[in-house]
Amino acid sequence: MLPSAPGWGRGVPLPPPPPPPSARPLVVSADEDLLDELLRLLAAAGAEAQRAAGGPVLRRAHREAPLVLLGADALGTAAVRSLPRRPGVVVVAAAELPPTEWAAAVEVGAERVVVLPEDESWLLARAAAAVRGPVEPGPVVAVGAACGGGGASTVAGALAVAAPGGAVLVDADVWGGGLDLLLGAELAEGLRWPELLGLRGRVAGEALLAALPEVGTVHLLAADRARAEPIPGEALTAVVGAARATGRPVVVDLPRPGADGAGEGPRAVLADADLAVLVVPARLRAATAARLLVAAPGSPWTAARLVVRAVPGGLGVDDVADVVGRPVLGVLPHDRGAVARGERGEPPGRAPRSPLAAVARRLLEVAAGAG
Repeated sequence: MLPSAPGWGRGVPLPPPPPPPSARPLVVSADEDLLDELLRLLAAAGAEAQRAAGGPVLRRAHREAPLVLLGADALGTAAVRSLPRRPGVVVVAAAELPPTEWAAAVEVGAERVVVLPEDESWLLARAAAAVRGPVEPGPVVAVGAACGGGGASTVAGALAVAAPGGAVLVDADVWGGGLDLLLGAELAEGLRWPELLGLRGRVAGEALLAALPEVGTVHLLAADRARAEPIPGEALTAVVGAARATGRPVVVDLPRPGADGAGEGPRAVLADADLAVLVVPARLRAATAARLLVAAPGSPWTAARLVVRAVPGGLGVDDVADVVGRPVLGVLPHDRGAVARGERGEPPGRAPRSPLAAVARRLLEVAAGAG
């Protein structure tokens, strides 16, 4: 007969079972001060650590843990050096590493070397992300314009503002003057594109977003107004992939197709996008330009949906759809106050009852598969 615990069987709920080892980050270090710091940080992130020093226990934990934290003191040990490379390894130190230890960190495949306490906030976010359940990738909406001044940036900004749980807005048009101006965030602190042009491959999404300017619930990666440097395709796809991995909707304001819209980065974004939106002013030349774009052999815009921006004396919505040959998802009536609001830095679509906000919500529903 199993012994009973005090209170069990008398209406007192059983304590929750401990998380399985595979759900607990692995900590490898013999530095007691560093261990105390790591256990404190993991507890703050809602995680319980597992510790192992060597042998089969270490190899199994290293294989199954969602995150491996290696103390700098453990880098040179035979047990650590014999482990296979894997993603999700972070080296933690109390001071900057000397070159020999940096080389050892590279050898074990560390994604980052963290120095405490300077990098405490990054490590806290990384640990919290590691122990969360799998996050469903957020939808990606790619927005472009059929012609210059078509209104793509306005629609992209409204999409990001309308996302109820927050969104990531990526400015891929380095010649557009910077989307931070459109959102009134030109003074907001955070990284712009020139500091991120070297990104490649897999990037930690939460860490990236923590470095970007925030406008309300929107994380914004804007072009820089002082340096219009081309965005490498690998950097753009790395940013979009990292942002969508956080589960948030990602809105990408693409360059005007005639300028750089056929580049490697925009093509990759359009190929992966859940929804491609082409903003077309209701004028014959703009509609014809859109038709040429979607009908061009190998065009990445072939599956685009349209948002028609009404202009006084312009074409009707059905006429634009007929000329372009693509379905219309939304219509923006002529808005005489839009320019003035933009010059004041009022985020587009901020008023929930505005036609722009309604179109943005409709587009988000379609991108999420609900429409």
